[in-house]
Order: sequence, then structure tokens, then C-alpha cells
Amino acid sequence: MVRKKGSLILCGGFLFVAWNALLLLYLWGRPPSGRLGEGGGAEPGGKEEWGVGRGGQVNLAGEVIRLAEEVEVQLETQKKLLKQIEGHRAVWARQRDVGKRESKVKKEGKEEVVKQERKPPPPPPPSPVKEDTEVKDQTDVKQTQKPAATEALNSKSEQQQQQQQQATAIKQEIKTDTFYTSGPEVVIPILVIACDRVTVKRSLDKLIQYRPSPQLFPIIVSQDCGHAETARVIGSYGEQVTHIRQPDLSDIRVRPEHRKFQGYYKIARHYRWALNQIFNMLSHSSVVIVEDDLEVAPDFFEYFQALYPILRSDPSLWCVSAWNDNGRDALVDPSKAELLHRTDFFPGLGWMLLKDMWDELEPKWPSAFWDDWMRQPEQRRDRSCIRPEISRTITFGRKGVSLGQFFDQYLRYIKLNTEFVPFTKLDLSYLLKDKYEVKFILEVYSALLVKIEDLQQGGSLKGPGPFRVQYSTRDTFKVFSRNLGVMDDLKSGVPRTGYRGVVSFLHRGRRVFLAPPEGWTHYDVSWS
Repeated sequence: MVRKKGSLILCGGFLFVAWNALLLLYLWGRPPSGRLGEGGGAEPGGKEEWGVGRGGQVNLAGEVIRLAEEVEVQLETQKKLLKQIEGHRAVWARQRDVGKRESKVKKEGKEEVVKQERKPPPPPPPSPVKEDTEVKDQTDVKQTQKPAATEALNSKSEQQQQQQQQATAIKQEIKTDTFYTSGPEVVIPILVIACDRVTVKRSLDKLIQYRPSPQLFPIIVSQDCGHAETARVIGSYGEQVTHIRQPDLSDIRVRPEHRKFQGYYKIARHYRWALNQIFNMLSHSSVVIVEDDLEVAPDFFEYFQALYPILRSDPSLWCVSAWNDNGRDALVDPSKAELLHRTDFFPGLGWMLLKDMWDELEPKWPSAFWDDWMRQPEQRRDRSCIRPEISRTITFGRKGVSLGQFFDQYLRYIKLNTEFVPFTKLDLSYLLKDKYEVKFILEVYSALLVKIEDLQQGGSLKGPGPFRVQYSTRDTFKVFSRNLGVMDDLKSGVPRTGYRGVVSFLHRGRRVFLAPPEGWTHYDVSWS
């Protein structure tokens, strides 16, 4: 249509020029208005050429007036023609603009279709590495994980990086009445640290049973030790899990007095390798770490999904744990399965870590005893973790490198939550430091101060509590802890489950705070 209008305008211009040329030739060559000569025309130089009429009279003025009138008529005609051409030109300009806009819309539509066609589909569950009966070519197994898992999951990496950047910006502007919320598409892989326990099946069975989405919660089992029977158990789950193997199974050179701790050195090496696979090879932005002797609660995944945005948004937090060190049945409130706490003690045993934090920790990762290293002030840097009132994990692994330390006395009695709590539908902003700390300090130091004897059986205390027992030295803390049934060890001066030095628990059905004097400021590392 646009080309047709353009051709019409060009033809109009050509006709205008031709008309004027013909008019000029006509006026220049027409005969005089008097009688023509016998020759049929005016002779050059004849009198008729100059308007000399018959009888010799000149009619020049009349001829000029007549010519002027004819020119005026012709000019009026040309004016009308020019107006028509101008009108067509305006129509052509409008058509050209409309055509450009239509072309742009069509182009953008095609580009959007192409983008949608090129957009990768949702990532399928990661494929496991098939078991070799001879457990060989570990380096090749490591390399095969990238096409099996990285390419399948890499479609989310750009989205996760954008979410991470948004969360970082929000950290700088966080208010006490708001907190960052994550979308439903956040991928949180579950890293299972395994070695030579065939009972890893118990752990994997529960993870798969309670997992709401294989795409949002891919299970990656990282195996050390090269134990063939354990590898067969892991391989039996097929595509439900991804099986990766630590390639370096060699012994680690240690000081002679640390030879009995060889297992702790290998565990630290395995953790470092496995976390680098999660964050650097598979490009995830977060991970939940469990070990092969942990069983999870029905709302394990719900718990971490709901707390992911809290961890991202509050820079005073550095982990979320599913474990309560003082989570024995008699020490927790069974009516408050939804209750969560902050703690300065790193709990482990099912915990969430972000890539930003791993980037900070990895360069100085220790060669052994990584969990106690995490509890040192140089790593903790006054940051806290979230823990539940009732544990979302329990351990069934009495046999291990720690030779059952604490298991018979404490760990075997930890209560596992059995009630599903819809954490993602709850307002968890009370866990943000500015809100939590004000309420916590008020609750602790407004509680009735009592002596430990008053809490013992036969004491004279009345009412549901809460009550406060005050300690002021390392020795008094240990004595009171043992008498009240809570764990008495300290790591870098921090008591298990402690927050601002306060250990919160139930004793004979009443809330008790084992607390330092009011005005507490810091932990004393010499108390370890």
C-alpha cells in the first residue's frame, strides 16, 4: 500500500511538470487572435504577429489581458492539482508511520516467541552416577556430573543470581516490620554426606517420602570412603537422587598425636569437596546439609523453604538448623511445634548454608574438626542461627568417628517432630534480630529470679513460669546445667542453644531461662 501511494505521488509530480511545459509551448506558439493569413498562420515579422488588426489598428492591451486571464485559469488548475498531491503525501506519511509500528510489533512478537521457544524446560531430577562394582575412575565420575546435573539445573542459575542480587539490596534497607520473601521457584538442594553406612537407606527413604518436589529439592548424595555396598544402596534409587563420589580417598598426613583423628581430617576434606561441587560445579545458591545417619521430620522441607528468605534478608544470621541440642522430650514444649528460636551456638545436624557464606568460609576451611571451627568467634563473627523448639532431625548413628560421644547420654533421647507445621504460611518476621532481641531480653529478665533448689522436686514454686536461674561463672553454669538436665559443654564460651548467654528450655513443664546477669555483653572464650 505504501509503495502504491509513493508511485501515485511521483506520477502526480511528473504530470505537473509536463502540464507546465505544454502550457508554455502552447502560449508561446499560438497564433494571434486576428484573422489568419492565407497561408494559415502568421508570418514572422508580419503585422498580425504584433496584434495589428485589420485596418492597421493595434490590439496589444486586449491581447495581454486575455493572456493573463488564461494564465490565471491555468494557475488555479495547477493549485488544485498541488493540493491533491499534498493530500496524498500526508496520507502516505501516515501509512508509513503505521507500517513502521506494525513491523516493530511483529518483530517484537517474533522475538518473544523465539525466546519462549529457546527457554529451557524445567530441570528434571538429577541423574545418578551409575555404580561401578570396582569403584574406579573417580575423576571421570566427577566430570560426568556436570552434564547429568549442571546442565539440567543450570536453567535456574540466572534466576537465582537475580534473586540473590535483589536479596542483597534488600539487606541494606531491611526494616523491622518487613522481610524478604522468596518465590516458589527457589531451588534448595539437599546434600547428603555419606561414607560407609548402608543405613543411609533410612535417611534417603524419609527424604524422598517427604520431599514435595524433586525439581525444587534435588537430593545429591556425596560419598567418601569408596564403600562398594553403600554405593550400591545409593545407586538403587536411580534418578531419584544424584550420586557423586569424592575422588581423593588417600590418607592424610597428620601429626603423630592426631593419627587417631584421621577420620575427622577426611570428613573435613570431604565437606570442602562436596560443598564446592554444590556451589561451584552445580551453581546452586543455597544448600541443606544432612549426614547419612539423620532421619528428617515430615515438615523438614517446609521448614527450610520458609526460613530461606529470613536467612537471606538478615545479615545477623549465618545458618538455619533443624536441630535442637537440648531437644530431649522433657525439655521441649510439645504444644509449640511451630516455635522457633535464635541461637549463637552452631548446631549443625541438618543445616542450611548460602553460597555467599561458603565463599567467605571456603578459603580458610580447616583440615579437621570443621564443626568446632565453625563455632570459633573468628568464623561466627557475632552471627546467629535459627533453631526449632522441637528438632526436625534425629540421629540414629551411634557408631562413627566420635565413637558414640553424647549419643547414649543425650542424642538418643532427642524428640523428632511429627506434626506438620505450615511454616510457609506463618509470619516468621519475629525472628529478625531487631524484633526478636527486644522481646527476648524483656521476657528473660522480667521472669521471676529463683534458686535452683526451688525448681527441684518438692520446691515451693507455684505457677507456670517462666522462671530465671542466674549463673555468673563457668563452674556455676556447668553445675546448674547438670542439675537441670541440659548439656553443660561450651564451645568458645558459647553454651549449646544459648542466645546472649541464655539457655531456654522446659523443666517439669515450666519454661526456665538459665541466664547470665542482666547487662550481658559478650562470651568469654576462656570458658571453653
